[in-house]
Formats: sequence, C-alpha cells, structure tokens
Amino acid sequence: EVQLVESGGGLVQAGGSLRLSCAASGFTFDDYTIGWFRQAPGKEREGVSFISSSDGSTYYADSVKGRFTISSDNAKNTVYLQMNSLKPEDTAVYYCAAGDPRTVELDLYGVDYWGKGTLVTVSS
Repeated sequence: EVQLVESGGGLVQAGGSLRLSCAASGFTFDDYTIGWFRQAPGKEREGVSFISSSDGSTYYADSVKGRFTISSDNAKNTVYLQMNSLKPEDTAVYYCAAGDPRTVELDLYGVDYWGKGTLVTVSS
C-alpha cells in the first residue's frame, strides 16, 4: 500500500519556523520527484517545493525562495521541508506528493500519490 504521511504542522507566530516531514512507503522512493503543495482557504492548490530523489535537484516557488529548504533522506524514504521566517500568508494545508520523475517542478497533473495533508497556521 502506497502511503505518504505528513507530520510537523502546527501553529506558529509570524517569523517563526516549522519543519514538515513526509514519510513515504509502498513505492520506490528514488524513482519519483517528491515534495509539497499547499492549499489555503478559498484558494487553489499550489506547488511549493520539490526534490528529485534521483539527483537531488530542487524547485521552489518564488513565494518561498530564501525561506524554505527541502531535503530528503533516501535511506529513510523521507522528505523534509524546513520553513523559516514564516508569514501569515503561508497558512495552508500542506500536502506531500510524489510524481513524474522527468521534472523537478511537479504540477497537479503529474502527481501519482498524495498525502492527507498537515495544517500550518501562522499567526500575525
């Protein structure tokens, strides 16, 4: 059974930090691009950051560049998202996703597997 299990969400004040984790199982981790989408209330789901499990290349949305860092531990089949200098506009449900290995910039149509999401709330 394929599973992507997110953890690490919560409530934090603006300027604070959180680290999200995504533990993957049931598929070959190295064969996918893996990362994070987010969906704020009333908004579309958007790509945040992705990492190629094969070569380590990364993608960041412009809105998080310089603040968020994605990394992976292939031995643990786990992807992390370190989020620093958080802003109220980062408030969203963050979803782990695995998909098309041919690109490091996943879009919604390229996702094969989704996690259930973890809520991040940034208070002002």
